Amino acid sequence: MKLAYRYFGGEGNAPLVMLHGLLGSSRNWITIGKALSAHYEVFALDLRNHGDSPHDSKSGFDDMAGDVEGFLHRQGLESAHLLGHSLGGKVAMHLAVGDPHRVRSLTVVDIAPKSYPPYHIDDFEGMMALNLDVLTTRKEADTFLKRSVPDYGQRQFLLTNLKRGEDGKFVWGVNLKTLYWNLDTLRKNSLREGETYEGPSLFILGEHSRFVRPEDHATIRDYFPKAQIRTVADAGHNPHIDQPQAFLAILEDFAKMRHKAVAGV
Repeated sequence: MKLAYRYFGGEGNAPLVMLHGLLGSSRNWITIGKALSAHYEVFALDLRNHGDSPHDSKSGFDDMAGDVEGFLHRQGLESAHLLGHSLGGKVAMHLAVGDPHRVRSLTVVDIAPKSYPPYHIDDFEGMMALNLDVLTTRKEADTFLKRSVPDYGQRQFLLTNLKRGEDGKFVWGVNLKTLYWNLDTLRKNSLREGETYEGPSLFILGEHSRFVRPEDHATIRDYFPKAQIRTVADAGHNPHIDQPQAFLAILEDFAKMRHKAVAGV
């Protein structure tokens, strides 16, 4: 599948590919992508069934990782640094262990290589219950979603998927039904027992997030023996949005560590 993407510039630098989380899109990386283009050639992809990428009934980890590999091939990139948040982190991990020569380094944001209980159910059901045929404003959509999604910030995140169609009516840019049907697959561990990635790895966690617990750290290092684990203070599940400067500082430290390792310092 040919994925849509945002290009943040940085031609001539090492390539960096960024992957968003469930119900997100490449626009989630605008602030970080612009900043990182000083050091990398930065591409932010829309995963299948998200953003401006095509919709498809298949939405497994093999499918999504294969899409990213296809993107690298079309761009003429033998390998790239890979950064993924939440679902994008699961896809990034899957690609790293499955085709490690494609991944120069791996950064995973606030997700662990494990299975999760059901989540986002209220988000999906609220979005699917919204009658787009009679919707006239985003404010109406926000008021309706408040019943099932009381958190204002989460509602605004979900509503980034609401677009105007060619006829002027609102449509969801994200493939809600297919993703909803595949939630059981998407919440599972994207890795198989015994798989490893031996390259440089960084896991960035939000201090107030519950997606990665202290007991998960050993599991992370089982799959990623060289993993660094860093926490962004005063941040939730989206540390790149909650605390972008602290997030960028951690990425800079990780890059310095990699350069020292290459130089043998």
